[in-house]
Amino acid sequence: MAALIPILVVIGIILLISIRQVNEYQRGVKFQLGKFTRIVEPGWRIVLPIFQSMMKVDMRVKAVDVPFQEAITKDNIPAKINAVIYYKVSDAAKAVLEVENFWFAVSQLAQTTMRNVVGEMELDELLAKRLEAAEKIKTIVDNATDPWGIKVESVELKDVILPDNMQRTIAKQAEAERERRAVIIKSEGEKSAAQNLADAAEMLSQQTGALHLRTLNSLNDLSSDQSNTVIFAMPLEILRAFEKVGSQ
Repeated sequence: MAALIPILVVIGIILLISIRQVNEYQRGVKFQLGKFTRIVEPGWRIVLPIFQSMMKVDMRVKAVDVPFQEAITKDNIPAKINAVIYYKVSDAAKAVLEVENFWFAVSQLAQTTMRNVVGEMELDELLAKRLEAAEKIKTIVDNATDPWGIKVESVELKDVILPDNMQRTIAKQAEAERERRAVIIKSEGEKSAAQNLADAAEMLSQQTGALHLRTLNSLNDLSSDQSNTVIFAMPLEILRAFEKVGSQ
């Protein structure tokens, strides 16, 4: 009986050091004698030293900040862009067996893809269609990482930085565009006002005495302010009346 105690102690120590805890957000990739055996679900699991080993894989969504990349647009304008890529492991076995350091591989793939996508777009298109550019990057990276057991959730372009001289050029272009729109709006207003005046003049000329009444109304408005100097304009109707009297 006493001889069994050391054996039981050794067995107990082996069991204690063989226990591995897999958290709810993890999956374990278990190997036996160097060969992949199965995916280990969350909980306490026995992994025998020497004979067996296990790698834990985090299955949560990861946010990777892709550093600034220098790229040349389709119209030969240099730009610096950076982005955030959100992805998660969909197959723990592939993430361990098919690629080394999948998080590093995804980051490198995203960088090269960003430069390639920017190179296919003109600057105006890149600035105006950032969502479309991000979606294109996501699609390319997601398809490339499928064999690695990686699922790309989304890609967000954070900043697009242009050279200082290009920023000044764009600012001048925007200012010129605003001035052009202001001139168009002003000219359209003047055209509308001129058309209204022409319509009013035509209506007054068609009604006998209308111009005279309009003149009297204007005089009435001016008489309310004593500081106004009024130059009386005699309506054409009165002059025509005088001509008729003179002809008689």
